[in-house]
Amino acid sequence: MTDEISITGIECFGHHGVFDFERREGQNFVIDVTLGLDTRPAATSDDLRETVDYGSLVASVKVAVENDPVDLIETLAQRIADVCLLDDRVEWTRVTVHKPEAPIDATYSDVALTVLRQRPQTSDGELTSD
Repeated sequence: MTDEISITGIECFGHHGVFDFERREGQNFVIDVTLGLDTRPAATSDDLRETVDYGSLVASVKVAVENDPVDLIETLAQRIADVCLLDDRVEWTRVTVHKPEAPIDATYSDVALTVLRQRPQTSDGELTSD
């Protein structure tokens, strides 16, 4: 059983996409992340060092989105998931990348991709720390 920490609506500006104008002009992306982890140590100690510092995590997510353009939001979502799993206490993460300005010739409100990634397990079922 894990607890969840969620941060929604992280606004970033990036140059991702398959079209030249997306790479050149950039566009807004909105990121939601949820982390699965045991928060009991932090609750017991009341110490930030015992949990994920979501301020630092948001800064790292912004760096992941705002640098090194890629073609696909699938690649971007994986990059963000990898950032979320850097902390060994995080057992799994759910990442949603919203691309509200995607170049689609129709009226729509959002394009979003959600990925769920978990830390690999060893043969005995224990989570690895990679």
